[in-house]
Amino acid sequence: MANPSSSRTTPIPTSSHPSSACMQNAAVCTTPSGCSTKCSSPAPFLGPRSSPPTWTLGASRKPSALRGMRSRVACVQTASRPCGVLTACARVTDLVTGEAVWRLAEQEGIAGSVFVATAALDLYVKCGEMEKAREVFDRMQDKDAVAWSAMVGGYASNGLPREALELFFAMQAEGMRPDCYTVVGALSACTRLGALDLGRRAVGMLRWDEFLDNPVLGTALIDMYAKCGSTGEAWTVFQQMRKRDIVVWNAMILGLGMTGQEKIAFALAGQMEKSGMTLNDNTFLGLLCSCTHTGLVKDGRWYFRNMTQLYHISPRIEHYGCMVDLLSRAGLLEEARQMIEDMPIQANAVIWGALLGGCKIHRDADLAEHVLKQLIRLEPWNSGNYVMLSNIYSNSGRWEDAAKLRLEMKEKGVEKVPASSWVEFDGKVHEFRVGDKSHPLSDQIYMKLEELGMEMKAMGYKPTTEVVMFDIEDEEKEHTLVHHSEKIAIAFSLLTTKPGETIRVTKNLRVCSDCHTAIKLISRITNREIIVRDNNRFHCFRDGHCSCNDYW
Repeated sequence: MANPSSSRTTPIPTSSHPSSACMQNAAVCTTPSGCSTKCSSPAPFLGPRSSPPTWTLGASRKPSALRGMRSRVACVQTASRPCGVLTACARVTDLVTGEAVWRLAEQEGIAGSVFVATAALDLYVKCGEMEKAREVFDRMQDKDAVAWSAMVGGYASNGLPREALELFFAMQAEGMRPDCYTVVGALSACTRLGALDLGRRAVGMLRWDEFLDNPVLGTALIDMYAKCGSTGEAWTVFQQMRKRDIVVWNAMILGLGMTGQEKIAFALAGQMEKSGMTLNDNTFLGLLCSCTHTGLVKDGRWYFRNMTQLYHISPRIEHYGCMVDLLSRAGLLEEARQMIEDMPIQANAVIWGALLGGCKIHRDADLAEHVLKQLIRLEPWNSGNYVMLSNIYSNSGRWEDAAKLRLEMKEKGVEKVPASSWVEFDGKVHEFRVGDKSHPLSDQIYMKLEELGMEMKAMGYKPTTEVVMFDIEDEEKEHTLVHHSEKIAIAFSLLTTKPGETIRVTKNLRVCSDCHTAIKLISRITNREIIVRDNNRFHCFRDGHCSCNDYW
């Protein structure tokens, strides 16, 4: 499939391989009865029973039947059946029934079985109850690779990457060799943190051939390298892989687009088609995201049209989200709004959020107010929506409106998510927040920031004080800007890394325009490549320039 000419760079969200599902579903139960095949080995007989076992899925819906379970049962009845019921509950995230089964297992004295305990652990993981999962895990006497894998993968999939990595390396210290699913969980955690070196350590625990022959592992590795800003390593893995399914191809397309190489991403999609592989909805999602972050409106429209007309793929809400984002960023706000109204499916918060982002860029406060009403209806406790509109008011000098909005947030109990940035150094992840002085090197960090500030001002830098949403004096605004988390993280990295070494920073929120300008200058002053991944895209700063071409 040929594509129209493009001329800019790009970022895009990465797709997810079935690796996450594989990681979660690997925990237990592989036999028809729902338990690991090892469950079939006999355990000591505990005595006769006078009624049929109630460890059945049907009974799992009837607490009264569960409560009537007899206490003395044989191994197959006491191990494989609760294992199967717990696994069934995990699949449908039925925490209430699952916990009832687990309590009965504890009462019957069979909760110590590695199979039953792992099934309970898996239930808690899939229901997002990680504290309870950890309690089960810590009480297990004999932890096998499946239990470790479920726990590491659970932390990673539930947004706790640090805990996932701590447990992963603790597993290594215990002398337990991780299986592929455990490594997938660890790589996912490294991806979330942008911890490239820790990811490389995790890779070293398996044979290289295992990555090249296993699409799940290969995809996780490509994703990790790409999201940590090392596209070259991601490309090497892709080129060497002996088994490439469509998800592997999609991961590479997404990785290229995310790091500002949309032309190669487009070419790879063409090569994918020539190889006989049919582009799917995720392929087009990656291509559309590439267009979105580089402002390629013509290309985006072309891909969206071809997806529906030539490939007969019905757009998902994610595809519409890309198009609304693309049009909004390009200033085509009315066209974006019309697309939302014409969508055959109900717009969600992501769709409206994309339009709100466009309103911020182009300072359309009136449309932003309309959009915010939709977002508050859908996400009444999401502080980001209020903050976005408050910034629009502030940028327009509407300080009273911004103050009213902050008061409304306070009255509703909506709290702003604190900005934080983190970097990896010496096997640890160091996190910084705005004005953070908790780090042991704080004094040196702020001295470094002051030094950089003087050099930047000598080069003509003027702080973009309009991004500060409070009605305060410019001097105080400048002081606030200096202490943004990404600047603190960069100063720390300049102090702790070797000259010329690439600096990698991950931030939980969008990089503000002032920090973007400042980091470009810092990259020139220090002669460093600085890679910043925020919640929106990748920024690769080199010699005073950014890969996003100031379009984000």
